[in-house]
Amino acid sequence: MTEPAAQPPEGFENFKADLEAAERRVAGEIDPGPRAVVVAVLVFVLLVSFILPHTGAARGVDVVMGDNAAIGVGIALPSRVFCWLTLVFGVGFSMLALLTRRWALAWIALAGTTLASFTGLLAVWSRQTATIGHAMGPGITHPGPGYGLILAWITVILLAFHWARVVWTRTAVQLAAEEQRRRAAAVDQSTSLLDRLGKPAKPGKTPPKPDSGAPRS
Repeated sequence: MTEPAAQPPEGFENFKADLEAAERRVAGEIDPGPRAVVVAVLVFVLLVSFILPHTGAARGVDVVMGDNAAIGVGIALPSRVFCWLTLVFGVGFSMLALLTRRWALAWIALAGTTLASFTGLLAVWSRQTATIGHAMGPGITHPGPGYGLILAWITVILLAFHWARVVWTRTAVQLAAEEQRRRAAAVDQSTSLLDRLGKPAKPGKTPPKPDSGAPRS
């Protein structure tokens, strides 16, 4: 006869479900560690770059607002797009990711700052090649890129690099945790199947033969 399978204690399934939910919640978070200080400093530098000249007398704030100071120096579309991407992703989503420690927000910050890095290259290039050909005659150029624009571009590149390191590290941890959960689930299924079929006899012992009911001599 087979031994009865051991039943899990009452409430164990609920505890296991809560434990798995906690693991999933932790897996969706990031732990930047000392890199969080670096990201915070870079975000602060980006904020400072908006009050510095991006080209001529136009500051980053003027470029974002599109006021007369920006119009007067012929701010092009790449500069405006770069400033908005830097403000939304480099400052906004980076601060949200640091405060909430959510992995999804860190991914958004990484994607936005990466896009801003390429847009910054276009913004700097557009300031170096901008000319006024019709209104004031050929050869008259707009002011070139200011140190505020160069500072913002370098800072957003560094910010994208650090977010990439944070996201990549967390992705590797998530993959390892998922692999461990899959193995644990496979072991649990195997144990449950063996419990249903009955535990095998212990080695070295012969199972008793059933009584045939024949009379003994």
